[in-house]
Amino acid sequence: MANAMVIDLSHHNASVDFVKLKAAGVVGVIHKATQGTTYTDPMFASRRTQAQAAGLLWGAYHFASNEDPVAQENYFLSKAEPARGDLVALDFEPNLPNSSMSLGQAKAYLQRIEADLGRRAVLYTGSLVRDLLGTQVDSYLGQHRLWWAQYANAAVIQASWTKYWLWQHSDGFHGAPPLSVDGVGPCDCDTYDGTPAQLRAEWAS
Repeated sequence: MANAMVIDLSHHNASVDFVKLKAAGVVGVIHKATQGTTYTDPMFASRRTQAQAAGLLWGAYHFASNEDPVAQENYFLSKAEPARGDLVALDFEPNLPNSSMSLGQAKAYLQRIEADLGRRAVLYTGSLVRDLLGTQVDSYLGQHRLWWAQYANAAVIQASWTKYWLWQHSDGFHGAPPLSVDGVGPCDCDTYDGTPAQLRAEWAS
């Protein structure tokens, strides 16, 4: 893919060289910060420093659970401490076996983010929102930039959006190439349909 490259990481990516990532063409990194109301990714803080030192855009995501959404949002902000230039995202995907966030909880979380930060979070989702909404259009969710997860050769998004903002096209093993990036190896790879300059301008908006 010739578009601007973003990768997303967590502590499961054991070894990361951010200088090599930038040299390989990565423009931005979105890292897991928190999950639920009690878990903080142990690699988040140190990797934030390393990524920014390498000149990469930085973002933080919260992995959603079915716990109180306001408590989750408070926990995320307390641990991620997003600066004005940092992307923030809600990871709205199945949390097995029975801990997935509901649509109502997702909306409550997103509303709190917007109230606290004065900007909307990016919404990462795929099969969960498609299964919950089918072909229905949710105008509120559709106002948020879509980070669409689908490991295929083309993205077919849910009807609430007309386009994705980022497309996670691979988990490092399945989906459209590239599946691996120098500096980390196989990883979640995302594409932005535009130039690095355009991505930088939109990153934290």
